[in-house]
Amino acid sequence: MNIEVRQLTIQDYNDLKKSMIEAYKGDAGGVWTKTNISDLIKVFPEGQLCVEVDGKVVACALAIITNSKDVNSGHTYKEITDNGKFTTHAPDGDIFYGIEVFVHPDYRSLRLGRRLYDARKELCEEMNLKSIIAGGRIPKYHEHADKLTPRQYIQKVKQKEIYDPALTFQLSNDFHVKKILKNYLPEDEQSKEYATLLEWNNIYYEEDAKASSPSKQTIRLGLVQWQMRSFSNIEHFYDQVEFFVDAVSGYNADFAVFPEFFNTPLMGPFNDLPETEAMRKLAEMTEEIRKRIQEFAVSYNVNIISGSMPLVENNKLYNVSYLCHRNGSYDEYRKVHITPNEMKYYGMYGGDKVKVIDTDCGKVGILICYDVEFPELSRILAEQGMQILFVPFLTDTQNGYTRVRSCAQARAIENECYVAIAGSVGNLPKVNNMDIQYAQSAVFTPSDFAFPTNGIKAEATANTEMLVLADVDLYLLKELHEYGTVKTMKDRRKDLYSVNLLK
Repeated sequence: MNIEVRQLTIQDYNDLKKSMIEAYKGDAGGVWTKTNISDLIKVFPEGQLCVEVDGKVVACALAIITNSKDVNSGHTYKEITDNGKFTTHAPDGDIFYGIEVFVHPDYRSLRLGRRLYDARKELCEEMNLKSIIAGGRIPKYHEHADKLTPRQYIQKVKQKEIYDPALTFQLSNDFHVKKILKNYLPEDEQSKEYATLLEWNNIYYEEDAKASSPSKQTIRLGLVQWQMRSFSNIEHFYDQVEFFVDAVSGYNADFAVFPEFFNTPLMGPFNDLPETEAMRKLAEMTEEIRKRIQEFAVSYNVNIISGSMPLVENNKLYNVSYLCHRNGSYDEYRKVHITPNEMKYYGMYGGDKVKVIDTDCGKVGILICYDVEFPELSRILAEQGMQILFVPFLTDTQNGYTRVRSCAQARAIENECYVAIAGSVGNLPKVNNMDIQYAQSAVFTPSDFAFPTNGIKAEATANTEMLVLADVDLYLLKELHEYGTVKTMKDRRKDLYSVNLLK
């Protein structure tokens, strides 16, 4: 058996007519004339689809393009098609309107209707149309009309308490009922003249896009697994930072990510001071380092997550990460959850702002090390639209690293986002409390069919200085959110619990 989905031609009319007569035998609906089909092919050839089985057309889907304002109000089938004249077709419209789908009854076991629906969705995406809309019959409603209103009937079909051959199929193909239409097909006695206005949303629709085929939105991440080493002066430190930024930029990455406290080798000259004072001396360099990294971001055309560095403000010491945008601006995030070690040795304070950052590559979030072990923060960021979460970290032991890694991977699954973690390796024998490092930087994904089976997009070799480069597709996150095997963001019981910022 040979099955092909293709564009309909006028030469297919005889097969189309035979199949349509069989499909609507004893049912509502008439047969399109050859003139009707010819007119449709002339005004919108790519929208007329058919399925050919062993050289014979046995299924068909017909459509026009219209505008949102023309379909959001009530309308009848004759009005939307202009009684078969199709003057309502609007080439510059934003809605793909399905006016017909039928399958020859002898071929319904092949699920050809699903193939036609999938082809329509692909075409809708390619043409950058907002949605597919269609008026749908509810042919089993007459069996329940004496007990159920149309709304009640539709609800029971949704809950699978009633099977309706048309509506059940449409719901299973990711359509939702937008509203109920009355007198849509006056001759449709089975539906009692009611119809559902069905909609499938194109999640890739871009309102201002001019191109007819939007491309995949793929973002390249470059994680720097940084080797702790002594520097004789700050310029040598900058040389090492620039080396990695240059390397990441050479691979056309969109982001370069450094680890938490990656500049602590510069504390070496202050090793004779108590840890708190040494860290505050390091903080005196933070503004200068941030400005130099901003310059790198612009000159190498890459957004840089500058790990984290100490910052003193109003005599309080914070752990801050800067996102230096390649347009020259910057944003900051202050670590919210301070570890007992940071409190004991440095007297650090936690920040109090949790918000996504808008970039030229979508919405991103930053959490520093210990923060990722608190799921509330990433959930708040996810509700703000976060697509990629960056986690600069510093861990000295493998068990500390395991906490960060395991929690980061969980955050990717529960928030339907990518999570990139970047850490330091090696040792600093002349810097107190920064003696040893353990890391295996990685990029984690949600766990569903579109992603790696283990939820790991890429990872470094443990305890080795290197770069990790990975491409992440933001459109896959949209598909997961709408059509995933599970939908963790949509399925939350908001009637039972919530996570909210108090400041």
